[in-house]
Amino acid sequence: MKVAIIGAGRNQNGIGEYIARYFHRNGAVVGSVLGTTDQTARRASANLRKYGIEAVPYTDFRRLIETQRPETVVIASPASTHAEYLLKCIDAGVNIFCEKPFIWPVTDDFNRTLEDIFKKVSAKKLTVAMNSQLPFSLKYYQELCGPVDLAKAGQFEINMSPSCGKKEMIPESVPHPLSILYCVLGKGEVGDCSFQSAGKGKMTIILQYASRFGKCQVLIKLASQEKQPRDFSFGFDEQVVKRIIDPENYDIYFSYQGKKLKLIDPLDLSIRDFMSAVEKKTDPLIGPDHILNNMVALKKIYDAYEES
Repeated sequence: MKVAIIGAGRNQNGIGEYIARYFHRNGAVVGSVLGTTDQTARRASANLRKYGIEAVPYTDFRRLIETQRPETVVIASPASTHAEYLLKCIDAGVNIFCEKPFIWPVTDDFNRTLEDIFKKVSAKKLTVAMNSQLPFSLKYYQELCGPVDLAKAGQFEINMSPSCGKKEMIPESVPHPLSILYCVLGKGEVGDCSFQSAGKGKMTIILQYASRFGKCQVLIKLASQEKQPRDFSFGFDEQVVKRIIDPENYDIYFSYQGKKLKLIDPLDLSIRDFMSAVEKKTDPLIGPDHILNNMVALKKIYDAYEES
């Protein structure tokens, strides 16, 4: 698989560099990067060399496509650019691995834009995934805590520490718990959204996720945090695991009731899942139906905040 990366730099805590690294480690050829200027494109290209990646820098999308002929394009640029790049990638006939949120900010034609994107994806038979990584950690969660009893899953809580603050924490963080809920409980609708402020840079979102299994009470606690590694925990029905990251080698663990379990990086697993879907021509785990449910729910939560 030949891959191009849009947004391979580390500006604003982007993860394009790490996405490129994992594609490379899993056998893809990361042949090019796209930047907004010659300087940023060259810097991104130079920064990838430490992983053994030789990526040609570009500032023009069409020229990159015509010259490099990538099979897949990674969209890891700021969310405000996603919709434009998604449409360009579809027109170019390339598969897409897009960072969350899939498209943002909210616009009057938000739902219509999403539906238009997926109609075009289907017509061209392309593989599209959104990089919402946390569902790929669920198998480790269940290894520690046991399977989630879907008939009794009455409460879900998650604690996250985004680098941004205020309302921008919502599109930055909330796609993650929405993806976990979708993967565990299936398609659902959010309702009864309320918000609590616990001081500067802190927000609690309380909502219900209604699926075929009933209504699950959801508690999303967000606390802005600059230092790494960021605090993170989640779980169903008071069985909450805490993430521990070894800063020396970035090994990731879940901890629960004195037990500790090492994880494969969910970002790595997300990329493996996408590459497998491209090869087998199947839907990835975070594919069109999942993305649509996620983004519609995210918009509803964000709109509720704006109106509160």
